[in-house]
Amino acid sequence: MSNASSIRCLITAGPTREFIDPVRFISNPSTGKMGFALAEAALQAGWNVDLIAGPVAMEEPDGAIFYPVITAEEMFHQVDALFDACDVLIMTAAVSDFRPVHPLARKEKKGEASMTIEFERTTDILMTVAQRKLHQTVVGFAAETHDVIRYAREKLESKNLDFIVANQVGQPGAGFAAESNEVTLIAADGSSVKLGPASKAAIAGELIALVTPQVS
Repeated sequence: MSNASSIRCLITAGPTREFIDPVRFISNPSTGKMGFALAEAALQAGWNVDLIAGPVAMEEPDGAIFYPVITAEEMFHQVDALFDACDVLIMTAAVSDFRPVHPLARKEKKGEASMTIEFERTTDILMTVAQRKLHQTVVGFAAETHDVIRYAREKLESKNLDFIVANQVGQPGAGFAAESNEVTLIAADGSSVKLGPASKAAIAGELIALVTPQVS
């Protein structure tokens, strides 16, 4: 296992924004709290941390190298640039799955705007970089409203991950914007462990501790 001080961890956090025009966009309720808690926990473990975050209202953790981004494409390019040098990738960001095909260069007036917008898929960041992993431990997050464990296991296998954190959103005290969370960490060998309900900081510490033995 690597010495803790030599482990480089790449973490993504928060939402992305996909613009319809310069003042309108589609996004999601992610606040970045879980990703920032993981960055803090990794720093406390003695790791080197690169933190890529979409638009969030949080102060960057002291000691992390912070990379602010806005769109899914910007997040992809930043992850792609840093992935080869990292030992651990923890992808907590809630990346938009779709973006408008033809974003407008100026604000469309309400009376003139079309009621139909054509969308295209964004790059699957996690799948794209995980396909070329060598020594990296890759951890994904599956935020689902139902059939959480089933969808998480499918994502774990299809995206070539080492771990996935299954997180049911839309329930009180867990998921987006909440101070606490309740998750299940599932490993590639099929084993799993439930964490919480507890604060996101506490869960982040447990996740870092559980992932650490896999980092070589």
